[in-house]
Amino acid sequence: MKKFYVYMLVARRKEKLISYVGYTNKLSKRLNLHNHSKGAKFTRGSKWKIVYKEIHDSKSKALKAEHKLKKNYLLRKKIKQKYLNG
Repeated sequence: MKKFYVYMLVARRKEKLISYVGYTNKLSKRLNLHNHSKGAKFTRGSKWKIVYKEIHDSKSKALKAEHKLKKNYLLRKKIKQKYLNG
């Protein structure tokens, strides 16, 4: 069965912590693309780290979860804060 990942990346840009949320079925390959400026345009030029991931058994579930995470500012803020605090 194919797995789909919803993930959140963080990077520093001009002394500010920024985040990116996406989905994929090959998480390590996708992170590599983001870190080599071949991912989404927003992610180009930054060094990204995975700080959150969810695993889903269908693309439709992953897309719904991605949308929910993108819209949930407070959850993204909480995840970033947890990352900063180690």
